[in-house]
Amino acid sequence: MRDLVEIGMGRSARRAYDLQQIEIVPSRRTRTSKEVSTAWQLDAYRFEIPLVTHPTDAVVSPETAVRVGQLGGLGVLNAEGLWARHTNPKAELARVIDAADADDPLTANRMLQQLHTAPIRPELLTEALRQVREAGVTVAARVSPQRARELTPHLLAAGVEVLFVQGTIISAEHVSIGATAPLNLKQFINDLDVPVVAGGVGDYRTAMHLMRTGAAGVLVGYGQASATSTDAVLGIGVPMATAIADAGAARRDYLDETGGRYVHVIADGGIYGSGDIAKSIACGADAVMLGEQLAQAQEAPGGGLYWTPAAAHPSLPRSDITAVAPREGGRGLETVLFGPSESPDGTLNLFGALRRALAKTGYSDLKEFQRVGLNIKN
Repeated sequence: MRDLVEIGMGRSARRAYDLQQIEIVPSRRTRTSKEVSTAWQLDAYRFEIPLVTHPTDAVVSPETAVRVGQLGGLGVLNAEGLWARHTNPKAELARVIDAADADDPLTANRMLQQLHTAPIRPELLTEALRQVREAGVTVAARVSPQRARELTPHLLAAGVEVLFVQGTIISAEHVSIGATAPLNLKQFINDLDVPVVAGGVGDYRTAMHLMRTGAAGVLVGYGQASATSTDAVLGIGVPMATAIADAGAARRDYLDETGGRYVHVIADGGIYGSGDIAKSIACGADAVMLGEQLAQAQEAPGGGLYWTPAAAHPSLPRSDITAVAPREGGRGLETVLFGPSESPDGTLNLFGALRRALAKTGYSDLKEFQRVGLNIKN
């Protein structure tokens, strides 16, 4: 039964929980971490760690996508970002990084907005994806719902193997009275031969709607991090522990409804350290989408800065440009993911910590770990 709280006469709200408000309960067994698997599989593609990168230019370049793939995760390139618009995106990013050091904190945001007014050039997008494809790792790219029909043919021709259709908030039923017909996700997905991951969503009903479109995976959340301001700008918030659990319930009911079709749940947001990764899986996620945590890596093109694609919105940006690591001397991506770490705050050795969490609670793989006990903090 839903836990409703009265907030005034005739108005109530559902009580929901962030990841930081819950704790994992150890079981009666433990295992050695060497006997634990963190692998998962999306459609025909297997990954050794449940990592999907947030599709922001601050984190993902073609080179970074390759490195993430080599380390066992899935790097997702933003098909509407700088690599698709500029012949020398690294030079443009250097300008943004320099602007972030200016006295005016909005200088870099304005520059990102300006850089994203350049048209998307399919040949640049094809070249960026070619680098990933030729490295032999899974090729993935993100498009917004507004530009999915326009860009997807170019992405498929470039060899994209997993397509992400991602907006701040997405639904299977977009209502419009404009001249341009909204994207029909069900028809769009059914016409493709590659798996599609769609989101973000924050509740059971929308997750179920997206699953019924034929999506192979559903993104839960909107990339909430220290840089995002969606809650401040739009008033919209997604307490992630509850949102993941609701999407997990939709997955279970859809599995029963279809007689066995499994849709993956990917948690995107509200994750600040390795403990939150473990809690996301414990709440029902199959994988996590990380951005801010990876921005500290030496390989990240943002040079220690982090922002989401919403920072470049032409009229209503919903992300700051935030420093998450020194511009020089950052950690290597392999250290961020697998250690070793001298820091006790959960920002390094992210997936070594997940492996240890499974072992300490006696579970051998991610699917088993989704059954672990949970407590609410007082």
